[in-house]
Amino acid sequence: MQIYKPEEGNVKVKKRIFIGLLTACIALIVLALVAGMLIYFNKFGQWYRYILLAIVVISGVFILIASLGLAIVVMTLWHVKTFFGLHSLMNASINILFPLALSLGKMLHIPKDIIRSSYIEVNNKLTQSRPIEIEPSRILILAPHCLQKWDCPYKVTADVSNCRHCGRCDIHRLWTLSRQKGVNLAVVTGGTLARKMVVHYKPQAIVAIACERDLTEGILDTNPLPVIGVLNIRPEGPCKNTCVDISRVSEAVDFFLNKKAPRREERSND
Repeated sequence: MQIYKPEEGNVKVKKRIFIGLLTACIALIVLALVAGMLIYFNKFGQWYRYILLAIVVISGVFILIASLGLAIVVMTLWHVKTFFGLHSLMNASINILFPLALSLGKMLHIPKDIIRSSYIEVNNKLTQSRPIEIEPSRILILAPHCLQKWDCPYKVTADVSNCRHCGRCDIHRLWTLSRQKGVNLAVVTGGTLARKMVVHYKPQAIVAIACERDLTEGILDTNPLPVIGVLNIRPEGPCKNTCVDISRVSEAVDFFLNKKAPRREERSND
């Protein structure tokens, strides 16, 4: 049995973990709805019946929207193509059910980072299913400051051009990639600065590099902006001297430039 270690960064998490949790959440809501109906037909006072009826109607609408959105997500992942006009419904379904999936995963003792990583894989696949072609100047690479060596005196969070290109960390390689592709690069210390960079650059697409938690929060915050997330690699643990697979970042940028879409996932990981 393979043990998942977030710091390794190259372990692929199956997308069906997140999809399975979403499905289980809908099933639990349906059970609660059935229980409410059973209570409704028992002999309670009129006010109880009106309240239960309202709950049943609201829950029914919620289940309908969430189930339809989840079904479209699954079909999109299976066929690797988007359904015209339904992307907003998919996003709404995932955003509504994501907190429930985390709560259910906690009850089932599934680590949050596994669920988040599975969500990132689902998001990436959904993004790659869309026909996208964006000008290089409207693409932003968002990188975490922990990619820089912790003892480097030339801080790049204020200005990436402060990098001295010594080659000790991946900031130099990201800077080189951004110049080759003609895209923007920003190095941020956290979510607040990341949001400021998004407002500043006004990108139409983002390639985000971070840990599971920050990537998940960033994707949800910038929705419906298309984002491809690339997990960082943590050989020394979180938030210190991390690395990133530059080839994956390059492939994500090329996808937004409508060159060659990333196809790194094996079918066994679906």
